[in-house]
Amino acid sequence: QVQLVESGGGLVQAGGSLRLSCAASGSIFSINFMAWYRRAPGKERELVAHITSGGNTNYGDSVKGRFTISGANAKNTVTLQMNSLKPEDTAVYYCNAVIRTIAGTGNYWGQGTQVTVSS
Repeated sequence: QVQLVESGGGLVQAGGSLRLSCAASGSIFSINFMAWYRRAPGKERELVAHITSGGNTNYGDSVKGRFTISGANAKNTVTLQMNSLKPEDTAVYYCNAVIRTIAGTGNYWGQGTQVTVSS
């Protein structure tokens, strides 16, 4: 049973920083890529950042220059460093990963962690 567990969410003042972490556990052979998505009230789910096992990254336009994703296969974790936070960053953040196990390859999601940015 593969699981993704996020941590690091919370309340922060505008202009501040938070660091989210996602840890994958289970019978993992390899992780092809990991990503962060978010969903704010009244909005569709959107891609925040994505990283491949080769270290290639991609960011959503609204966070580029402020957020940094890193980690990938390092200890089966990925982190999201969030700087210069804005109230519009308030959302539930979800970890996503494509993981290969002995049984095959699957797409997995974490339970989500709340990030709230006050003005």
